[in-house]
Amino acid sequence: MNVPFITEWLQSFGMVGQVLLLILGIAALFLGGEFTVRYAVKLAEAFRVPTLIVGLTIVAIGSSLPELAVGIEGVRYGNGPIVMGNIVGTNIVNILLILGLSALIRAIPVPEGVVRFDLPMMIGTGALLMALAAIGTELSRWNGAILLFVGIVYLIAVVVTARRRPDAIEISHDSPPAGLADEAHGLRLSDPDAVAHAPKPTAGYLLLTVLMLAVGLLIIMVGANWMLDGAIGVAEGLGVSQTMIGLTIVAIGTSAPELVTMIVATIRDERGLAFGTLIGSSIINVTLILGTSLLFARAPIPVAHSFLQVDIPIMILVSLACVPAFITGKRMSRLEGGLFVAAYGGYLAYTIATAVV
Repeated sequence: MNVPFITEWLQSFGMVGQVLLLILGIAALFLGGEFTVRYAVKLAEAFRVPTLIVGLTIVAIGSSLPELAVGIEGVRYGNGPIVMGNIVGTNIVNILLILGLSALIRAIPVPEGVVRFDLPMMIGTGALLMALAAIGTELSRWNGAILLFVGIVYLIAVVVTARRRPDAIEISHDSPPAGLADEAHGLRLSDPDAVAHAPKPTAGYLLLTVLMLAVGLLIIMVGANWMLDGAIGVAEGLGVSQTMIGLTIVAIGTSAPELVTMIVATIRDERGLAFGTLIGSSIINVTLILGTSLLFARAPIPVAHSFLQVDIPIMILVSLACVPAFITGKRMSRLEGGLFVAAYGGYLAYTIATAVV
């Protein structure tokens, strides 16, 4: 999503305008991130569920909308490699770069439910994509239907089991929503009596909360486009190659919603929302986003050998690397975060080197 007249007006000022557009995009990203995190927490409180669940569902889907837009447009115009590269590359960025950077900011305790259910699901969906892509080295509408079905089943399972997950006893909130004003120190989800006797939020409060959450996601989408346009303009003005721009700015730019949500949530110590957004987005990208995109394909999308031999296996290995990182000490340490970021740097260097050769 973009605001064309603002983009075109700023770009008319040349390099200065591109820099201003980049700065404006970054500011919008963090403003939208603050809105998203704040009202996602309020929504979780209102429905008496952990913030992790909101992150795994609503925020994860909202932050994956750029990938969906790229996916649908890509398959309609026969740009299959762009679609596959966007999904696989974004998932690698999500885990290695974004999760790693967040752990560098602050060591992140890992919700138990993520290790038991969501992490195996992330690994499984990567393996499913690998299997489907290996059959005939192409992806069809039927493959898209399978991926979409798996994604829908996953979301239903998350919602149905929300209050029975072990995460429910780990999450508490510092401030109550306006609709629960009688709770002086917030609603503690692990306290059955507090949940049972807390006043129910009004319909107006719920509507306002959902609306403000949507506004936050919308601001993030606009900010991501401004940042991306400005960054590409600056890079081109400095003579940076299109290959370098595509492999760095565009890849990271489509992950900007997850990046800003994760950083803001980490700073605000909303660990459930932070983990939920990244893990949920990685699962949704492969299932709902790629699955929906494939339904719009006019013909089967060929899968390049490089994806089968390098990129998809790396995406699966990245998911597997989360197992020891999440289990050891039940938290992701700053050291582990640094290792993840370094690993992304190595992957990026390899990708650029092989693209240039």
